[in-house]
Amino acid sequence: MGIQDIIEGKRQWREHRARVKALPPDYRIVYEEMQRYFFKVGPIDLPDGPLLPGIVDFFEEGAASGQGVLELIGDDVAAFCDDLVKDARTHADAYQESLRGEPGPAGQ
Repeated sequence: MGIQDIIEGKRQWREHRARVKALPPDYRIVYEEMQRYFFKVGPIDLPDGPLLPGIVDFFEEGAASGQGVLELIGDDVAAFCDDLVKDARTHADAYQESLRGEPGPAGQ
């Protein structure tokens, strides 16, 4: 990873955060909680993957249509999050595999 990749990643993250800040307050609060949860238990590819930007897209569409955030995702935010990452490889999976001596993808 070169310096240009790092700069580009930071630029993309700042743009992403600006989109989050532009969400209505109820959407922003739920997004922040979801992000915090995903950083704890989420997929390995979270920083570079499509999950977080996809949630912002979904929330922007819901806000534009006048729906409340809980109308979109339901009352159980944790269950919604778990459904989003149910098939994704997580850091916990990688740790458990390392304890069992199993190689990860590409022998990691």
